[in-house]
Amino acid sequence: MVASAKALAKQFALPFGGGSSSDLQLVMTVQGLTLRDRQQPKLGGVTVDWAAGSVAHRRNFGGGRGQAIAKAVGMKQGQTPSVLDATAGLGRDAMVLASLGCQVSLVERHPAVAALLYDGYQRACLNVDIGDWVQQRVSCHHGESELMIAELPRHDVVYLDPMYPHRQKSAAIKKEMRVFQQLVGADLDAESLLAVARQRANKRVVVKRPDYAEFLAGEKPHHQIVTKKNRFDVYMSAS
Repeated sequence: MVASAKALAKQFALPFGGGSSSDLQLVMTVQGLTLRDRQQPKLGGVTVDWAAGSVAHRRNFGGGRGQAIAKAVGMKQGQTPSVLDATAGLGRDAMVLASLGCQVSLVERHPAVAALLYDGYQRACLNVDIGDWVQQRVSCHHGESELMIAELPRHDVVYLDPMYPHRQKSAAIKKEMRVFQQLVGADLDAESLLAVARQRANKRVVVKRPDYAEFLAGEKPHHQIVTKKNRFDVYMSAS
């Protein structure tokens, strides 16, 4: 585990060892790389696990191509778009799309989140149940979202899920979001990211928003897919 932790620290230019004064700490455990808040140990840790938990439940019981995210990216009979998830985070939405057959490129700019993501990706590639298609359909990239959108090959869909302030009290927010908001803050470039994405996406840009959030950059989407707590704003490509 020490060797794996050192390799990830080197790959993502993260400090290694116990000298950090930050409340947030990355720890390599038997379950994988885990993000912990030392000041709030009751929150537990955040680990990327695509083979079990909520991701597996969505994959097995989420509704397949009939679920909202699949409709939002344009999945239809005979149409399985390629997707660039430019704000990948823990990669959960991207993994649902990959499980449905999409070629998915994940981009994450924050080095600590990118390390979590890549660690989860490596373990998923070795998993006997999902490893084959994860290797075939998923790639992970670390870098600034706007630059990566421009540098990577064009995709049918660019998917954006920028960090948005939650209006609920902290006790009602999932532990991942509470830790993530503390770690990465708001995505202040989300508006410019939408403009770049619309120029590069072959077919559409999909923006995931809380149901109470305003339109990104004040731009009204061409159409929406609405769920109980979130919505997917769909912008047809300008290219």
